[in-house]
Amino acid sequence: MADPARARKVADRIKVIVAEYLEHRVKDERLGFVTITDVRVTGDLQHASIFYTVFGGEAERADTAAALEAARGKIRTAVGKGTGIRLTPSIEFIADAIPEGAAHLEDLLVQAKLRDAELAAAAAKAKHAGDPDPYKRPPVEEQPGAGEGGERS
Repeated sequence: MADPARARKVADRIKVIVAEYLEHRVKDERLGFVTITDVRVTGDLQHASIFYTVFGGEAERADTAAALEAARGKIRTAVGKGTGIRLTPSIEFIADAIPEGAAHLEDLLVQAKLRDAELAAAAAKAKHAGDPDPYKRPPVEEQPGAGEGGERS
């Protein structure tokens, strides 16, 4: 089992190698605008999961997934040469769901803001039900001789 700090460094190095390789070496027209978002390496450095996002719709995502799968062997070779570790990890590409999740959360926040505005508008027009002072108090009786500034005897 490798040191977690070493595994993190290897994952960061793999991320850089794959991004540069996709940018400069892969000449597949199916490859869309790809961003490598994260790489996770197992503790024994034998397997690397590479997370990516694609700008565009479902067709671009499917084409990019096919292009990445076709170039996986060449990318693994580049990773082996670039990392310099004894055993080259096997790699798999996983489409990252973070952008879709973030868009969904953004929509929910907009809906919540609209509902808050509706509630604030309704609260501004609202009146109290019943008397302005809802608490029962005994009636106040006037004391004899307590009129015009006189003192009680």
